[in-house]
Amino acid sequence: MNRIMTGRAAITLAVMLIAVAAGTARAQEPAVAIPPPLMDEPPQAGTETAVFAGGCFWGVQGVFQHVKGVKSAVSGYAGGARETATYEKVSSGKTGHAESVSVSFDPKEVTYGTLLQIFFSVAHNPTQLNYQGPDHGTQYRSAIFVSGEAQKKVAEAYITQLEKAKLFREPIVTKVSTLDGFYPAEAYHQDFLTLNPDYPYIVYNDMPKIDSLKQIFPAAFRANPVLVSKAKT
Repeated sequence: MNRIMTGRAAITLAVMLIAVAAGTARAQEPAVAIPPPLMDEPPQAGTETAVFAGGCFWGVQGVFQHVKGVKSAVSGYAGGARETATYEKVSSGKTGHAESVSVSFDPKEVTYGTLLQIFFSVAHNPTQLNYQGPDHGTQYRSAIFVSGEAQKKVAEAYITQLEKAKLFREPIVTKVSTLDGFYPAEAYHQDFLTLNPDYPYIVYNDMPKIDSLKQIFPAAFRANPVLVSKAKT
């Protein structure tokens, strides 16, 4: 764990030091204010699950854990086979998996469309192909894994809407795929942002996302995140 995490943190720390020296230190993935989807899912009862991939799952999980109506947000892997769903194997970039977050939510409190809006606006940069900030490889790709036709229609329509609005400087590269399986990541990856707020990678890449969520989506923000560790106690 330390070897893998140190590599991720070392890249970020080096970038931070260069930026500070140049007087240009800032979050690498600035949020973009975007309109809500014109199409959303019809109201439904019960809990629904959405799976998002947008770079390192630490920050994506941390963002959704602070969204009202989210009942759980679990870091894991999607897009590949069960037997390759480990951090060491996924980090090779050869498994087909993407670091992902499974978000369970109450549609009566927060809609799938709102989660998509937060995903594209705050959680990651949807124009970066097979990377996010300092993290490179297909395991860091931008993807939405849908569990039904309704989610697929809303996600695809929203991407088309955002592309036509030209709110991003580059084309959106997010892929919409059917969810064939989600596999929770190792325990040490869960709640990483909350448990390690001073970790260099988190400070530089992910804490600004939480600030942006609070500023851009004040009605959806909750100060106390819903944590995987608390759900197990």
